[in-house]
Amino acid sequence: MSIDLKQLKYFLAVAEEKSFSRAAERLHISQPPLSQQIMKLESELGVKLFARTTRTFELTVAGKALMNEAAELLAKMRMTIDTIRQIDRGEVGRLRVGIVGSAMWGPIPSLLEEFQTKFPRVTWTLHELGPTLQYDALRAKQIDVGFWREPRLDEDGLRNDNLRQELCFREDVCVALNEHHPLAKQDAIELMDIADQPMLTLALDKSAFPRYLIQCCVKAGFQPTIFQEASEPQTLLAMVGAGLGVALMPETTSRIGWPGVVFVPIRSNPPSANLYITYTTTDDAPVVRAFLNILNPPSRET
Repeated sequence: MSIDLKQLKYFLAVAEEKSFSRAAERLHISQPPLSQQIMKLESELGVKLFARTTRTFELTVAGKALMNEAAELLAKMRMTIDTIRQIDRGEVGRLRVGIVGSAMWGPIPSLLEEFQTKFPRVTWTLHELGPTLQYDALRAKQIDVGFWREPRLDEDGLRNDNLRQELCFREDVCVALNEHHPLAKQDAIELMDIADQPMLTLALDKSAFPRYLIQCCVKAGFQPTIFQEASEPQTLLAMVGAGLGVALMPETTSRIGWPGVVFVPIRSNPPSANLYITYTTTDDAPVVRAFLNILNPPSRET
């Protein structure tokens, strides 16, 4: 049996119009090919769909049944085609976003809000993970995109794992100080100014970012004295507020307004807290493309 959607569309037009001529006009075709398609459909089905006389034009019992079924089938097909097109445009689906906690104090929330506004039928979830766990999750296809800070992945590693990394937000590091600290009233300080201060840092074994900051201190001329490590930025800020030490933090951290903490810029060559997005290149998911278009990063580096 060979029945196509065009035949069902033609049949439905004739059934609804109760006239071959009006149906042909509605379909913008001539009447002979329309009649031929209906006859072919009847032949394929092995039934009569219309009871024709010189004065009447009625659907047979089989024709009435097919009319209902054809209407539902064509409506479902139109919905299916519309959904497929929406999926191709990234308007339907799911997006799993890996993120480091400090990124939520920056531009990411407004980015997600814009994405949700423009793509309300996309379901997205946040997965707060360190860079190493995000990297593993990307390779295992457990998340679709990942956000983390400096240092970026090396190019060879990216290529070997079919990943692409792009700079999306530029940001510097500042110094978080207790509000009573002598340096807290400065408009800006040098990194060397905190050389003799107890350093509070994120856990050095969980992320490359705090290790990168330690290297920046060494490059500036001093080996910092690590007083305490913590898993969460909030814990560091609580300790800074208690006067237990100083911490190097992304500038957007200052948006929190943590009690008893002052954020002071670094004057010369501040360490970078740039935020990168990483995603796989082997799965060209429309939802990821749509998200990247919303992001519109200022630099497209590989």
